[in-house]
Amino acid sequence: MDTSTSQEFAVVGTRPIRHDGFDKVTGRALYGADIRFPGLLHGRVLRSPHAHARIRSINLASAQALPGVKAIVTARDLALGSMSDAESQQTSSGFRYLSDNVLARDKVLYRGHAVAAVAAVNPHVAEQALNLIDIDYEVLPAAVNVLDAIKEDAPLLLDDLVTEELGTPSETRSNVAKHFRFEKGNVKKGFSEAELVVHRRFNTATVHQGYIETHNATALSSSDGTVTIWCSTQGAFNVRSTTAQLLNITESRIRVVPMEIGGGFGGKINVYLEPVAVLLSQKTGSPVRVLMTRGEVFEGTGPTSGTFMEIQMGMDRTGRITAAELDLYYEAGAYPGSPVSAGAQCALAPYNLENARVDGYDVVVNKPKTAAYRAPGATTSCLAVETVIDELCDGLNLDPLKVRFLNGVREGDRRVDGPVYRKIGYIETLEAVRDHPHWSAPVGGSNRGRGLATGFWFNGSGPSSCYITVNSDGTVSLVEGSTDIGGSRASVAMQAAEVLGIPAESVKPIVADTDSIGYTSVTGGSSVAFKTGWAAYEAAQDVIVQMTERIARIWETEIDKIGFSRGVFKSATDQSQTMTFKQLAGMLLKTGGPITGRANVDPGGAGPTFAAHIVDVQVDKETGKVDILRYTAVQDCGKAVHPSYVEGQIQGGVAQGIGWALNEEYAFNEIGEMSNPTFLDYRMPTSLDLPMIDCVLVEVANPGHPFGVRGVGEVPIVPPPAAVANAIANAIGIRLTELPMSPGKVLEGIWGITTNGRTA
Repeated sequence: MDTSTSQEFAVVGTRPIRHDGFDKVTGRALYGADIRFPGLLHGRVLRSPHAHARIRSINLASAQALPGVKAIVTARDLALGSMSDAESQQTSSGFRYLSDNVLARDKVLYRGHAVAAVAAVNPHVAEQALNLIDIDYEVLPAAVNVLDAIKEDAPLLLDDLVTEELGTPSETRSNVAKHFRFEKGNVKKGFSEAELVVHRRFNTATVHQGYIETHNATALSSSDGTVTIWCSTQGAFNVRSTTAQLLNITESRIRVVPMEIGGGFGGKINVYLEPVAVLLSQKTGSPVRVLMTRGEVFEGTGPTSGTFMEIQMGMDRTGRITAAELDLYYEAGAYPGSPVSAGAQCALAPYNLENARVDGYDVVVNKPKTAAYRAPGATTSCLAVETVIDELCDGLNLDPLKVRFLNGVREGDRRVDGPVYRKIGYIETLEAVRDHPHWSAPVGGSNRGRGLATGFWFNGSGPSSCYITVNSDGTVSLVEGSTDIGGSRASVAMQAAEVLGIPAESVKPIVADTDSIGYTSVTGGSSVAFKTGWAAYEAAQDVIVQMTERIARIWETEIDKIGFSRGVFKSATDQSQTMTFKQLAGMLLKTGGPITGRANVDPGGAGPTFAAHIVDVQVDKETGKVDILRYTAVQDCGKAVHPSYVEGQIQGGVAQGIGWALNEEYAFNEIGEMSNPTFLDYRMPTSLDLPMIDCVLVEVANPGHPFGVRGVGEVPIVPPPAAVANAIANAIGIRLTELPMSPGKVLEGIWGITTNGRTA
């Protein structure tokens, strides 16, 4: 199968109008908060005011007596809560942590931790009832950041947590859930060959995905024991399985309807409200809707990790990286499971290194349990590697682009964490940077600088299902199970259209509920265009096989005597005998009945992707403000199924990465209270903060996909903080090692103020 970059397609690579665009711009699309039912009750969640405390008792009497209150639930209503202490200790720690994060049982581990929930006749009564729930807390010391949490005398969050040390459980009780290592070559020997060695430490703040739509869930429990959930989620089947596990309900008795999603970026994979809404509906027999406020989203859902990172890297006179060592400490939030593994895998992935070691540490802290955020873990580790490479280039008077060419990975090279690259496009992205007018244009002006950084994401796959039904008018209905966040409906529909030889507009894609489509894994890991696109490809092939059989019957010939190309069936024995897809579609009901193609896939071969970004900045040395003047993002996308949506993904990722670089952070005080849980105070970039982001699409086809597709949604967020940091250093000669590089941090760097015992 030809997947070369020169291959041209009829539909793939074009820019049709988005299938769901009309519904969304006219307001016809339905989101989770739009669900309405007669007798709908309103749920609200009571959350901990403390970052770390033991729950001595919960008194519900006053709240239950309030007129209009229909039900109250606590952790005791979950499956785990009904177990004896001995039984609960026999369950897996993962299940206990998952359950306790939905509703805290014995301890609260972060401010905003859910403790109880109320269903009432209206939101006001529900809110009033929350204030009547009396909880006796024993407040405990908090470990709010990773450096505090790893101290020997740090307060322990989880009584049963012992460190997994290099794959083996230890006897050490600590806040470090796991320590692992990737290693290649001889690091000591590599450093001995270096002309220059740079050693740096980095701190990055906790940041949130910042999606516009808040979390929501509506549940209806029927008298026959079945449950239907309407929610905003990146994985309906994940909601089904998790809710079934937490409530001890058979999965087949739960139907999850994924509504349109107002942004997720990884933050809407975890389950928060859905089990709570089901419990309240079971207790009341009525439909119950639970919505989060913006403050609850910030304090009660998963941001990505704050980090502490230490890196040492050596380079010889030619620009060859001789050795690299990284120690990555990532905050997991209240329960184990930070993205430190992905950060460790991605950190050095663009470079072919003989000698390297990466140690990762998964650390629990008194903050909300982390969730994925667009290339989770990679953005911060990229900051450390890419800025140190530029510092080495400065010290050795080397061109940073040429150094990346020299060390860049190619097909057949092995990553530090083990995998060997198949066909990849890192060098091609560097070539596009070299040839772009932005790279050769003068920077111009005082306190202006240009930065370059590259990034990697391995991309994901997973099980996916697709059904395609042929309609009599020549269109097809496509049913799939991947929530559409960034235009994946269009991508999947276009891949089906390419196989069927019909226009993209003739495919009508629907994202179905868990009872209407086969199992489909979450929309995440930049996997949907790859896996669900592949499912659509296979389902369309199934349609063609069945239609070929049908036309063979009509023409009274053998199947192998019929060919199909670009939407037309042709007889191999009679060139004048042809029939279009649309013509045959109109004959199906009279020649044997309807045709539906189906596919269930779990494909390997998700090709990794690389990005290279150029940014120009201007620094105001009086105020510390950094302005982004120009930005160019180059990315290998394998094959851009819909180039406009690929560009949109890149521009969105860059915008988020710039916010991460310059402004965004959770601001905590010493007792773990977040002081900026609103969009007014949590500073995200707006259109006024950004220039037009120029996108350059490089197409090095992925040999593991029928159309050469690589995931595109995550790698754009990886290089921006490093690129901006390098640009600031180029502009004013100051290397910053903390995110965000806010005006205050920039001024501290200019003034030479030290932070944590080192110069900023």
